[in-house]
Amino acid sequence: MNNRRDFLKHAGALALGGMLVSNGTVNAFYRKPKYATGLQLFTLFTIIDKDVRGNLAKVASIGYKEVESAFSMKGGYYGMKPKEFAALTREMGLGWKSHHVLGAPVKGLPAGMRTLKDNYQELVDEAAEGGIPYLVCAMSPTGTTAEVKETIDILNKTAEATHKAGIQFAYHNHYHEFELVDGKTPYDIMLAETDPQKMKFELDLCWVTKSGVDPVELFKKHPGRFPLWHVKDLDATKTKPEPVGTGIVDFKRIFAAANTAGMKHFFVEHDMPADPIASISTSFENLQKIIG
Repeated sequence: MNNRRDFLKHAGALALGGMLVSNGTVNAFYRKPKYATGLQLFTLFTIIDKDVRGNLAKVASIGYKEVESAFSMKGGYYGMKPKEFAALTREMGLGWKSHHVLGAPVKGLPAGMRTLKDNYQELVDEAAEGGIPYLVCAMSPTGTTAEVKETIDILNKTAEATHKAGIQFAYHNHYHEFELVDGKTPYDIMLAETDPQKMKFELDLCWVTKSGVDPVELFKKHPGRFPLWHVKDLDATKTKPEPVGTGIVDFKRIFAAANTAGMKHFFVEHDMPADPIASISTSFENLQKIIG
């Protein structure tokens, strides 16, 4: 009887394995990770424009599956039109999921850089042309009550346009959005004065940690509003970003709350590392140990 039961169990397993192999889902059934690891290409800002194709090939070879694009000194999308860049990322086996744009002009950034304040419809139209599901405001001034009001107006205006285009709009934080302005934090005002469906948030885990705000508590207070994350670490002095797994950010605890956050995609980022490829390699390796 035992031999018969063992035989039937093995036969059933082999049959299931055969079905999985035949329909191409064996890897998905056994080995597919819960989340695809993405990269914010601003991490490669100092090198990507020199060889866009070559650098994207390196990103893919490390194991990254998705990318979020950002400003390029070559203009456009690393010197390309949206459809051209979309085709290149597909060729590299990378899913282009999101693009960063500026809200209102910020001091110190390159002259002539397009912003949502002045070019929101153009930027939304390009995102739609590229076929990306998310458009993200990378930053916008929030140092005064007037700046907060202007930023909120820009966000709501853009959110309406992205909604009509079938794109999800989001806002990416630094730490200054969590500093009080006339008794309130700009981030709380953004959450309260934008439409929860049309306006989501890309939480930068490094900067929110630097601000002293607990991201898990933020998720609990506003469930489902954080479909995108920037995954980067913070050094022990809380002064500069570091590769993932080399600083103080509690990624295990934060990833355990991913469902509450509504997280769909995350992007590794490291602002201006000395060696971008070494940094993203370290982050990728450590992330596999942290989240599997």
